[in-house]
Amino acid sequence: MALTGTQSQTMTKANTKEVSILRYIWKMRTLYWMSVPGILYFLVFKYIPLGGSVIAFQDYNIFKGFWGSEWVGLDNYVKMVQYDEFLPILKNTLMIAGFDLLFAFPAPIIIALLLNEVRSMMYKRVLQTVVYMPHFLSWVIISGIALALLSQEHGLINHGLAALGLDRLFFLGEEQYVKGVIVGAGLWRDTGWGTIIYLAAITGINPDLYEAAEMDGANRWRQTTAITLPALLPTITILFLMQIGHFLDFGFERVFVFLNSLNQASGDTLDTYIYRVGLLQQQYSYTTAIGLFKSLVGLILLLLGNTLSKKATGEGLF
Repeated sequence: MALTGTQSQTMTKANTKEVSILRYIWKMRTLYWMSVPGILYFLVFKYIPLGGSVIAFQDYNIFKGFWGSEWVGLDNYVKMVQYDEFLPILKNTLMIAGFDLLFAFPAPIIIALLLNEVRSMMYKRVLQTVVYMPHFLSWVIISGIALALLSQEHGLINHGLAALGLDRLFFLGEEQYVKGVIVGAGLWRDTGWGTIIYLAAITGINPDLYEAAEMDGANRWRQTTAITLPALLPTITILFLMQIGHFLDFGFERVFVFLNSLNQASGDTLDTYIYRVGLLQQQYSYTTAIGLFKSLVGLILLLLGNTLSKKATGEGLF
């Protein structure tokens, strides 16, 4: 069948576009080859394991596998909400995550603003090194440092309290202190590391803006509120959205190293619960259901936060 003039022009444009795309890919082939390891990493370690999430809806038997195990629908989720320990553990997780968002998220912004005001470059480098260093310590080492500081009998802090005539506190043995210890340890370890992105964003601000502000008589505080903070707002928004995307997922090791039989009721979180019940008691389906629940909460918070952020500031992840 003969083609009309319009159809012929459309096919020609389509062929031209395909050739153009292929030429572009060939031109950028080095970059595409460089991206292959990263793509394979995400495929092998992030996307393919997602298929194993189906056991959340099964009574998974390791000998029968995915295809032979019995499907149970939402029974694992019903079991999750009916389990006596689940709600207290969820409450612990929400409280620690909330404290993290309240204290640990703004801390790098404040430290970055303070470091930006230091005029001596040598002093600034020393300060940056000091605040970065804890990030490179493992949680096992940090728990050892915490024990040395917080021990009731030999801890440095309790020696200070005793010297002031105050009672010694059992920081890692009383339930009311464990959440503060976990949040404080995370704050000390990662605050300095979190300042890197903010300091890089501050470096990108046009110096002419500060010079113009000085000529108008603005002091350093006014320059910070009128120039630095507005310039940091897109970075703050993006990092905040990434933080709430991991709202219930703040690490297993960070909590596990501070738990003991005396404070477990107040410090146990979903991550440590999944380890204890899922791995030690081999309830794979049940704990996979809890893991999916965590991911779903993070996804919902991320979508809500992204929508609100785009309406309020015009910035968003997508």
